Amino acid sequence: MEIADDAHCFVCGPENSRGLQAKFEMDPERLRSHCQISLSGEFQGWQDVVHGGMLATLLDEASIYACRTIAPRCVTAELAVRYKKPVPVDTPLDISAEVVEQKKRVFLVEAKIAINGTVHAEASTKVFRL
Repeated sequence: MEIADDAHCFVCGPENSRGLQAKFEMDPERLRSHCQISLSGEFQGWQDVVHGGMLATLLDEASIYACRTIAPRCVTAELAVRYKKPVPVDTPLDISAEVVEQKKRVFLVEAKIAINGTVHAEASTKVFRL
């Protein structure tokens, strides 16, 4: 199956009016990505707490963007998320990821979501280069 970017990604697609339209910055020198975003109550699980699935989605996207500093086309093979603290809705989030190891077609990435410097969720991700 051929994959193509049609600007409708739920997380970052500018053409997806129902998506997050998150804007990730990429740092090719440091193999990193970064994004700042707040999620409203429509993305909550428990009252006033962002749903864990949304956090996993953002960690996944950050991991892909970090890998795109090296390889333009890649997909997630594994995502292991550790939730450390609840994430309140309507709170500015700092999302970042960094490629920590490269093996032929597999990248190992560490990603995190922080609020005011405190990590609330983190992930170890294996990303496969297409």
